[in-house]
Amino acid sequence: MNNFIIIVLDGVGVGELPDAYKYKDEGSNTLANLAEYVGGLNLPNLQSLGLGNIIPIKGIEPQSNPLASFGKLAEVSIGKDSTTGHWEIGGLVIKKEFPLFPDGFPKNIIDQFVKETGSKGILGNYAASGTEIIQVLGEQHINTGYPIVYTSADSVFQIAVHEEIIPIDRLYEICTITREKILVDQYAVGRVIARPFIGSVGNFTRTTNRRDFSIDPFTDTILDYANKAGIETIAIGKINDLFNYRGIKKKLKTKSNQEGIDYLIRECRDSKGSFIFANLVDFDVYFGHRNDPPGFASALKEFDDHLPKILDQLDETDRLILTADHGNDPTTPSTDHSREYVPLLFYKKNSSGKNLGTRKTFSDIAQTVAHYFNINNDLCGMSFLNE
Repeated sequence: MNNFIIIVLDGVGVGELPDAYKYKDEGSNTLANLAEYVGGLNLPNLQSLGLGNIIPIKGIEPQSNPLASFGKLAEVSIGKDSTTGHWEIGGLVIKKEFPLFPDGFPKNIIDQFVKETGSKGILGNYAASGTEIIQVLGEQHINTGYPIVYTSADSVFQIAVHEEIIPIDRLYEICTITREKILVDQYAVGRVIARPFIGSVGNFTRTTNRRDFSIDPFTDTILDYANKAGIETIAIGKINDLFNYRGIKKKLKTKSNQEGIDYLIRECRDSKGSFIFANLVDFDVYFGHRNDPPGFASALKEFDDHLPKILDQLDETDRLILTADHGNDPTTPSTDHSREYVPLLFYKKNSSGKNLGTRKTFSDIAQTVAHYFNINNDLCGMSFLNE
């Protein structure tokens, strides 16, 4: 037994779920719509694995003998944010949606935030695009020193500050207080997010010092089970924050897809008998949320170019899954996540690919990892290890 690797291509969905209408996401199909918008995708390595066998994607041809087994996974949890998607991948289905505040946070929460954090006031307190709200309120923030508070269609409490006005360590302290003392019980949002930025009026830009402060998973996930079984658990990128560092032995934080890919290549080469769980977030953060189809396509091409370097580190005992946590269709008016199926590519070196069909839950991934490592568990899902 060697390594089992999961790579989450954040936001790379493959078509609306049957209940997408509940989320106003009818018509969303991140990969297919993106491909049509840019005149076709050029992803030869993902194509050879069988990406084009999952759904029709302009520029990606179906393969008669794909190198990976292929399919798509449905999300059964309520919600469409990163925490929900990753927890379901980890074997935990969310039956009650995290609280949402589309009209801003109630006065009692804001009053408590001001009191507990020592802030003299706040700006914002409404749902907004993070890149836009700092342009609107950035100058006022600099003049007052008040943090900018905002949310989105996801269950998040986001705090934007200029790094020269409120230092990073102080921002993280404010987020910790907010997470642990304020947003609890019925106000327990999925994530409190630090959103620092720099620059001058008219030219504010967010930095890579973002940090997510998640709540603990309600029960054990595949990371906890693997860790307790003595398997080295390695988390790369956003995985650490989303699982609140639970069940993770080796924590590798990243600031870009490229850094995440570099860690993946190293860990696949050097680790033995490990569970490697990685998130590549740039597709979602920089291109999906900003409705930038060309940028999204370029980021996919960059990953595709590096994919052979990852595959070269694997032998026949390794297993690799490529998937996503939700959609983020850059061609629709919305700048939020979209309620979509996610792709499933399951790679075993020198093994022919099979059609794994449409899986009933993201948690089939967790059960497949558990099956590979022979871990008894109470997680949701059904293994496809030997299908």
